[in-house]
Amino acid sequence: MSNKDQRMVNAFDPASAAALPAREQALVRRRQLSLGAAYRLFYERPVHVARAEGVWLYGPDGEAYLDVYNNVASVGHSHPRVVEAIARQASTLNTHTRYLNDIVVDYAERLLGTLGLDDRQAVFTCTGSEANDLALRLAWNVSGGRGLIVSRHAYHGVTASVAECSPAFGEGVPLGAHVRTVPPPDSYREGEQAGPRFLRDVEAAIADLKRHGMQPAALLVDTLFTSDGVYAEPAGCLARAAEMVRAAGGLFIADEVQAGFARTGSHFWGFQRHGAAPDIVTMGKPMGNGHPVAGLVARRDILEAFSRKVRYFNTFGGNPVSCAAGMAVLDVIRDENLQTNAHATGALLKAGFERLSEKHALIGDVRGAGFFLGVEMVTDRRLKTPAWVETARVVNGLRERRVLISATGREGHILKVRPQLVFQSEHVHLLLDALDEVLSSL
Repeated sequence: MSNKDQRMVNAFDPASAAALPAREQALVRRRQLSLGAAYRLFYERPVHVARAEGVWLYGPDGEAYLDVYNNVASVGHSHPRVVEAIARQASTLNTHTRYLNDIVVDYAERLLGTLGLDDRQAVFTCTGSEANDLALRLAWNVSGGRGLIVSRHAYHGVTASVAECSPAFGEGVPLGAHVRTVPPPDSYREGEQAGPRFLRDVEAAIADLKRHGMQPAALLVDTLFTSDGVYAEPAGCLARAAEMVRAAGGLFIADEVQAGFARTGSHFWGFQRHGAAPDIVTMGKPMGNGHPVAGLVARRDILEAFSRKVRYFNTFGGNPVSCAAGMAVLDVIRDENLQTNAHATGALLKAGFERLSEKHALIGDVRGAGFFLGVEMVTDRRLKTPAWVETARVVNGLRERRVLISATGREGHILKVRPQLVFQSEHVHLLLDALDEVLSSL
């Protein structure tokens, strides 16, 4: 990774550890010795956390940090209903899926009911990477090919098969020869042409795969293009893209690991905003509110064709404790009206960023849906020049004010705003006030 690439990542440089307090210096040294260099820490000064509750993370001395980034704990850190469900099930039974047990079936039925898709079945895994890995195996099996189309800066996971179709890793993880990338629909730079241009590029990628003797197997897309920079519009373009890849003999895989579970506010799943009906839906991160549970939902015929050749078994995927956690998350989203909150409070949050853009020229664009926003920072509004240096200063300036956020996009110049679904108006004001201070100080 080049020096510029290093600066684009919201990452701690271990060479600067001497500037940290003695306690954190010692912990960094121990971490490096025991975990290795591949593990990265956020921020110029890493955040040392000891506990969490709701939208807050707390340091070992009780200092509170407003969490505006961690969608793993989607219904709030340490939510008591999720904690209780995990503890209750762990004290009763936890085993694999090769025994009959009610809860894994109950949860599968409940989850399938949220998608609004007919004739689908679920498979559970532990991580979103595993879910996407299995989705590719299903697509390769049913299509007879291996060609994949992903967005230009996509991230789909860490297994070998999904890492090679995750260009966000950079040059250190080469893309597979069977992978084609297309730029996301950039409504900021392309306006009304964003959708049509995206579709033309998908069509061109399909043609290029065929020209090189590869059968297209799937279009794999994060339905908010979150790693590319959060591109929620134009809603509807993914439905047409899905038709195009199906006409070429492939499948449409909707990666909902980041966009799903009520995050967009208007819909429970990101693909629903596009009026699309995916052949496969993958999910993870917020599914268990911090408990490692993930999975996919696929057309019945796709799973049946796969099962005729392969027996799939995941030791921990679909275990009763994970299903209890997942069920509790669905209960909390429903009972606390969190989808409605994401829609209403997310609109308040977006409007607040737009007001700040009138005061601070560094904010070039505010976009997204619900509780997933991309705030693009530019040094020149006319030229729309990426302000990646300034964005890093904003991210770390907010961290010094105990507000945690990160950045995304190829140039690392887009604030990735992704609060938990329990974020309220008072938290919106805390974030916006802190950001106003940081921008005014630059």
